[in-house]
Amino acid sequence: MSNDKKYTLEDLIKVMKALRTPDTGCPWDLEQDFKSIAPHTLEEAYEVVDAIDRNNMNDLKEELGDLLFQSVYHAQIASENGHFDLHDVINDITNKMIYRHPHVFGNEKAQSASDVDAIWDKRKDQKKSTSDATSELDGITANLPSLLKAQKLQKKAAKVGFEWPEVSCVLDKLEEEIAEMREAIKNKDYENQTEELGDILFLLANYGRMLGINTEEALRQCNNKFHKRFRGIENDLKDKNKNFFEVTLKDLEISWNKQK
Repeated sequence: MSNDKKYTLEDLIKVMKALRTPDTGCPWDLEQDFKSIAPHTLEEAYEVVDAIDRNNMNDLKEELGDLLFQSVYHAQIASENGHFDLHDVINDITNKMIYRHPHVFGNEKAQSASDVDAIWDKRKDQKKSTSDATSELDGITANLPSLLKAQKLQKKAAKVGFEWPEVSCVLDKLEEEIAEMREAIKNKDYENQTEELGDILFLLANYGRMLGINTEEALRQCNNKFHKRFRGIENDLKDKNKNFFEVTLKDLEISWNKQK
């Protein structure tokens, strides 16, 4: 679809209002609320990341538009209920960015990304001190992906000294947890196996954090790598007019190593 007219954010807000106008709006849009739209918001965020991974700028432009529309959508529902509108959202985020970047908009100095992180954490702590927070772990979004949430929990705990003295200690603890997993498997205790697997994953997330690795991102990249290599195996089999059940595991291993 092409259109020479250059629309503005205000035009998009008007479109959203029209979609949500009783009697004349879109029946589907009129039925939606925060909860029903939330899964779409999450999906659009992931599609932005996917476009970035593929380095497809046309797709990225489109997906950023879809994600922007999600913000407009939620703000419209909030406005209808007398909470806030999109202009309030823009005002708040602008204020927040100015407040958290005193090295740009104020008198503080930052020479490196770590300096910026320290300023950012200091400003967040100042805000927390004036809030109703009752725990050092307050402020972590409940529905984050589990690996990402694990690292955020660990980072918060480490800030108050609840931290391994060195990264090798995590590997020692990991060996202990693996031994406990083996015992749970031996006892055929499914509930305990689930618990031990969670402990192992939590430790690996912590290990990644202490190495400066985003565990969620590391696993996402690994998933992409697996997908690419598995598709390579499928193409190999297709070239040979075979399927997975017509070759040996050794054949599959050779094909897998070829994809590397």
